[in-house]
Amino acid sequence: MVMTNRNNLKHDPFILSTLEEIVPPDHEVRKLEAAIDWTFVYPLVKDLYSGMGRPSIDPVVLFKMIIINYTFGYNSMRRTCREIEVNFAYRWFLGISMTEAVPNYSTWAQNYIRRYKDSEVFDQIFSTILNQAIEAGFVKPETVYGDATHVKASANKRKSRREDVELTKKVYEDELLKEINLVRREHGQKEIDHLSRTELDFDEETGEITERVKKKEIKVSTTDPESGNYHKEDHEERFAYCQTVFCDGNGFVLSHYTAPGNLHDSITFHAAYKILNERFGEQIRNISLDAGYKVPAVLKEIHDQGQTAYMPYKRPMTKAGYFRRGEYTYDKQTDSYQCPAGKDLKYATTDRQGYKQYKSDPKECAECPFLDQCTRSRNHQKVIIRHVWAEYTDWAEEIRHTPAWKEIYPRRKETIERVFADDKENHCLRFTRLRGLRKNSHQASLIFACHNLQRMAKWKWVS
Repeated sequence: MVMTNRNNLKHDPFILSTLEEIVPPDHEVRKLEAAIDWTFVYPLVKDLYSGMGRPSIDPVVLFKMIIINYTFGYNSMRRTCREIEVNFAYRWFLGISMTEAVPNYSTWAQNYIRRYKDSEVFDQIFSTILNQAIEAGFVKPETVYGDATHVKASANKRKSRREDVELTKKVYEDELLKEINLVRREHGQKEIDHLSRTELDFDEETGEITERVKKKEIKVSTTDPESGNYHKEDHEERFAYCQTVFCDGNGFVLSHYTAPGNLHDSITFHAAYKILNERFGEQIRNISLDAGYKVPAVLKEIHDQGQTAYMPYKRPMTKAGYFRRGEYTYDKQTDSYQCPAGKDLKYATTDRQGYKQYKSDPKECAECPFLDQCTRSRNHQKVIIRHVWAEYTDWAEEIRHTPAWKEIYPRRKETIERVFADDKENHCLRFTRLRGLRKNSHQASLIFACHNLQRMAKWKWVS
């Protein structure tokens, strides 16, 4: 058999076909094109364009370019523009002929800076695509799965400064303070006027007492100050953004919220949960979260919303050799605890963090044979704390033993965890090249819009 050599055929200048004929009938871009009517973009951006001057680049083309960017995982508009130049399928999707020039990176960048950066168009695109999926009957918001993931920021971890910042006021602080004072009044104790986040300053000259917010020292990036320093367990310390996301049982993203990476999941939950309920509140019956959200304030908010929380078992943080928390029995009628030796721990006070303290009798504990398994305090006194909203934690623990929990909670790995895995691997969620909270929020809207669009496109194509 004679060896073939095609080296001299690569410069053939003739293509005797149209783009419609070249693009395979089952190519991904055909599914994306058929999924929705792309003219929905024009009303969203109409007010951002002037009625005078020379014609602009078609806004649908600009946004389809960014859809290509995130759907096919390029994570670089410069590279996306180069790929479109040589990819006939992308040209077909954009409606650009083989001989027509492709808008370059500068064109997209200047349009973003001058028109889109302060607009709501990215959130509107996400909402429109989600609405299309809802109308098609693909979205089932009765059971919602939520979690948060961290996106590595475009910031050098070696370029930072130390800064003192005020502790952020939590959304539930005022309500918690009322609950604390209610408990203290019931036990004949003096009310408190501030939580542990704040402290009182006394001016000796004027005699005035002022409330001051406590501060803490944090590491701030000099490259991207709006990102947050993230360090957890075995993860590498880095600057990052936190994305809190909720999806339904079919894997469609229902809402998302972007925050600095140094905030705990249970803190960002409240803002993200509010966005979710503004749209789907009446339709949601169940919400499944991981152990990081199993805190009284989160559970109370879910309970007050009339929804059922499905949470995992949270291992007690007890040192080896000591009795576990569950071995101390709480009596709601007497508002006291009973230790494994049968002795009572009675209510003592409620602190500024919202925890009720129960203390044992030191004289009884000193003679107890289980003392070393209970406490090693110098005064032989055991102290147990219980949050004023602990009833909601007990409520979640009761749900954990129901048949519904065994059906709903295990599906987290098939829903929200699958969403993160897919978007990090295929849709550029693992790290960001953008700097600033607003830009990263825009990016998240487009990434999750592409996630929903691709999922809807496949389902519509099959049906």
